[in-house]
Amino acid sequence: MPTLDFWFEFASTYSYPAAMRIGALAQHAGVSVRWRPFLLGPIFKGQGWDNSPFNLYPAKGRYMWRDLARICGVLGLPFVQPAQFPQNAVLAARVALVGLAHGWGEDFCRAIYAAEFGSGRNIGEPAAVAEILAKLGQDADAVMAEAQSDAVKTRLRTQTEEAVTLGIFGAPSFVTADGELFWGNDRLEAAMAWAKR
Repeated sequence: MPTLDFWFEFASTYSYPAAMRIGALAQHAGVSVRWRPFLLGPIFKGQGWDNSPFNLYPAKGRYMWRDLARICGVLGLPFVQPAQFPQNAVLAARVALVGLAHGWGEDFCRAIYAAEFGSGRNIGEPAAVAEILAKLGQDADAVMAEAQSDAVKTRLRTQTEEAVTLGIFGAPSFVTADGELFWGNDRLEAAMAWAKR
């Protein structure tokens, strides 16, 4: 089966619609998707940015929020602009790695995005992450303890370094088995098509 790596950051606005639609698209296309959480902060710092480009360039930021609202409207996704942006997504990314290793990670990722951009919750708060874990039937204390282990912290750092090696500079990004890189929610269908070539 063709494969596609889905590189996403929980603080990434456009990763929200991508995460919510990639599963159905992949199933229809017959493509296997690997969910790959990573952190944009170190990548942005490497480009000389100390904040999201949507905050650094206000006109671009205003456009992005309106564009995201339009996209969510078309897809029938709830949308609430979070009061804080970007949010600290480190804990959520670590928990996602734990979940992806145990079979419930994709559901967790979608729930995190729904909480952040569908309800305006602050996913940087451990209580918000714990609530989502509980709703998924997971032992929040045990999962969050594993997420804070040195092994998981190292895995997230290594995965972020791999993203840099692949030339990833933003999220969502999609990388095919032959190394072709596609960036942006609007390139998801093209990435799926390329993966099937």
